[in-house]
Amino acid sequence: MTQEIDSKQFILNALNEDIGDGDHSSLASIPADTTGAARLLVKESGVLAGMEVAKQIFNLVDPELILEVILADGEQVKYGDVAFIVRGKTHSILKAERLVLNMMQRMSGIATQTNRIVSRISHTETRVLDTRKTTPGLRFFEKWAVRIGGGQNHRFGLFDMIMLKDNHVDYAGGIHAAMHQVRTYQEQRGIFLPVEIEVRNFEELDQVLAEVGVTRVMFDNFSPEQVKKAVGIVGGKIETEASGGITEDTIVDYAETGVDFVSMGALTHSVKSLDLSLKAL
Repeated sequence: MTQEIDSKQFILNALNEDIGDGDHSSLASIPADTTGAARLLVKESGVLAGMEVAKQIFNLVDPELILEVILADGEQVKYGDVAFIVRGKTHSILKAERLVLNMMQRMSGIATQTNRIVSRISHTETRVLDTRKTTPGLRFFEKWAVRIGGGQNHRFGLFDMIMLKDNHVDYAGGIHAAMHQVRTYQEQRGIFLPVEIEVRNFEELDQVLAEVGVTRVMFDNFSPEQVKKAVGIVGGKIETEASGGITEDTIVDYAETGVDFVSMGALTHSVKSLDLSLKAL
């Protein structure tokens, strides 16, 4: 699906949730033909994200609104910066205000945190991935914000990768049994997706390396020392990923092991929104 299709349906649902049968505050206090302008003020330093979403919101609320974009997605911003100016019907600006702020504040918070973490390990070749630990209904936008911040997306959902976690392995009866079923499934369905397997110890790692068709191995809750050893054992045969309990304070230690990827749920599930404000001119 394209960004436009995904965004449009979400925006229409969100506007309906907020406006209902009308913005009675504006309808009751401001004449319908009133026009005006407003600017988006940045109130703290960070990385801006969500400008493209804001464009879509304003256009869906009122195609006659004129948006002057001053700062683009991915730009470093600071207190006092003006990100955009919007002009047109006052009622339309006020209808769009809260959704624009909610989306841009959260996306900018994710982009800011991601960028900070990516910058900490820029001296390594390790890439930072997000996870599926996202807000229901907002995954598309949250993963978009990760990319704006310089991170990379892991699988989007259950449909675009075969990822065998501990429960899959246990239910299937072990790694060998699970991979036998995976290969059979792929052949029967003609679905040849990347295959990642999570391992909890070095014994399971040896079992993964003995299998055919594995794209990537994930070291779950390994210490940096264990990850370094595991990366050496893999020896570049398949991609490697470290995950589980990795924080901004420990990510450098993990990245310096030589692991290909580090995935962090905190990119999206533990984020402080960037402080932004829409003010009338």
